[in-house]
Amino acid sequence: MSTLNSAGDPQHDEEQRLRELGYRPVLARRMGGFGNFAISFSVISILSGCMTLYGFGMGAGGPAVMLWGWAGVGLFVLCVGLALAEVTSAYPTSGALYYMADRLGGRRWGWYTGWLNLLGLLGAIAGIDYGAALFTGAFASIRWGFEPTPGKTMLIFLGILLLHALLNLFGVRLVSVLNSISVWWHLAGVAVIVGALAIVPDHHRSASFVFTKFVNDTGWSNPVYVAAIGLLLAQYTFSGYDASAHLSEETSNASVSAARGIVRSIWVSWIAGFALLAGLTFAIQDYAGTRNSGTGVPPAQILLDGLGTDGASALLLVVIVAQLFCGNAEVAAASRMVFAFSRDKALPGSALWRKVSSRTQTPVAAVWLAVVAAGVLALPSLYSTTAYGAVTAINVIGITPAYAIPVFLRLRAGDRFQPGPWSLGRWSKPVGWVAVIWVACVTVLFCLPQSSPVTVDSMNYASIALAVVLILASVWWYVARRSYGTPTTAAYGSDRDQAELAEGIV
Repeated sequence: MSTLNSAGDPQHDEEQRLRELGYRPVLARRMGGFGNFAISFSVISILSGCMTLYGFGMGAGGPAVMLWGWAGVGLFVLCVGLALAEVTSAYPTSGALYYMADRLGGRRWGWYTGWLNLLGLLGAIAGIDYGAALFTGAFASIRWGFEPTPGKTMLIFLGILLLHALLNLFGVRLVSVLNSISVWWHLAGVAVIVGALAIVPDHHRSASFVFTKFVNDTGWSNPVYVAAIGLLLAQYTFSGYDASAHLSEETSNASVSAARGIVRSIWVSWIAGFALLAGLTFAIQDYAGTRNSGTGVPPAQILLDGLGTDGASALLLVVIVAQLFCGNAEVAAASRMVFAFSRDKALPGSALWRKVSSRTQTPVAAVWLAVVAAGVLALPSLYSTTAYGAVTAINVIGITPAYAIPVFLRLRAGDRFQPGPWSLGRWSKPVGWVAVIWVACVTVLFCLPQSSPVTVDSMNYASIALAVVLILASVWWYVARRSYGTPTTAAYGSDRDQAELAEGIV
């Protein structure tokens, strides 16, 4: 694996590389390599994904699927991350996945990749922040007897979205600082939670229970199908690492740093997440009672049973803060995707969404669009008990195919692809094909029903959301196809292009 650094001043070289890719630099390049890794690690957020879907995993395969599924999914996702990192090194732009697809496969490949990526990113914000709202409600329930009804949870969720919008408006430097803190908060948080659950409770489950116990409360009779559905916990958590690519125009030495950020965020999360899931599962006192917890959040019940009210409250705060870090990082990534897609005139109202603040060099309108759209995606949670699972599946089936498309097109391009300074070398093709095949499998898998019988309440609406976005993207293609397009010249085209870009800085 080659990780050669560019010669000369990295920041100067990256600005020149961005111009060669067709874009004039307008975002502030104030993020270092650690900050770039931190944003993807924060978005993956094992204290968000593992904790919020833990209850789902308890019924869809139980401990065996959660632990072994995490180990297996993590390995395949690492292959996806390695393959995507290689393409990111060659094309370090805020547009990330859709720009790569456009360059390697043409305008239509870029168009549909962009819409899938956008759907996944918005679904991720909704899933992360709604999960934080659920845990906040559970904390209030333990401390003050608060009843976390769907309406109250939605109000908490909207408050969290507003907080994340405001934090992102202060500029990428604050985002970078918060993400750097987030890394240590997550790692220390996992260590404290696992350590407390290992030492304090008088009773622990056996290793055979943790690693072999299979539980099926889905209504489906086929254990293979149930185990496959149970992989959603791991696959949902292992998403969002494209954030490193989306922040590449704001990262020094991005051709190397963004690629490294993707890969490091995955393997560090893989190890820490396994420890967290094992620690929680060993500490389960009453399986049925945990699943049907009055807090609405099974991990909160595990902490409550094992550590008492004060200990559970303290560690729930650790989890909630980690989830807030995660949601803030995801808003940053999604807003850069909105900005970049609008810069290439792919969204309705692109002239507004691509505007950049001259003071903070932040795409302000794009931030607001990202949080409002995420709020709309979560509205079904007001009336459907299974809506949260659907939102997380929307994230997976939207963003995961978008990861594989640039990798597939890179494989198809063969020797026409010119690697960046971070390359897999001879491992590029085998790793790439493993990644593509895995993504194809999980995309189909997570469109399938998650519980039986299939009713209006229990249906997996992720497949409908995917179909709606693809239909809308197809319809909008015939409206915007004449104006949409990534730059075709290294100087970023005509005087009209430069004038329009200048108008976007306010």
